Amino acid sequence: MIQLTPHMRIMVAASPVDFRKGIDGLAAVCKQELKSDPFCGTVFVFVNKARTALRLLIYDGQGFWLCHKRLSKGRFVWNFNETGPLAARELQQLLWNVDPSKMAAARDFRPIYKKNPKL
Repeated sequence: MIQLTPHMRIMVAASPVDFRKGIDGLAAVCKQELKSDPFCGTVFVFVNKARTALRLLIYDGQGFWLCHKRLSKGRFVWNFNETGPLAARELQQLLWNVDPSKMAAARDFRPIYKKNPKL
């Protein structure tokens, strides 16, 4: 089982990927299009052309995990325009098909302010 944690590096591929590709094909996409090493432990997120399915490619030090999620109805509401990093909470929203523009969530980092600066 793979647990998503805030310290994980998560990269999303903006352009749709042919899901006939397996682990080796998606690892090649990581190298060529995302300019990233698929063996570095980064979670790579891919979407199909119809935006009805997602694939996650993860290397855990011993081998690759290839996770696949297909929606039974509808499409993923995310706007896959930009290739780049995601926060773990954003990936969780993506996996649950939550519209990020309608989601009210806390920021990733909140500084701690002291009421009395002398303390």
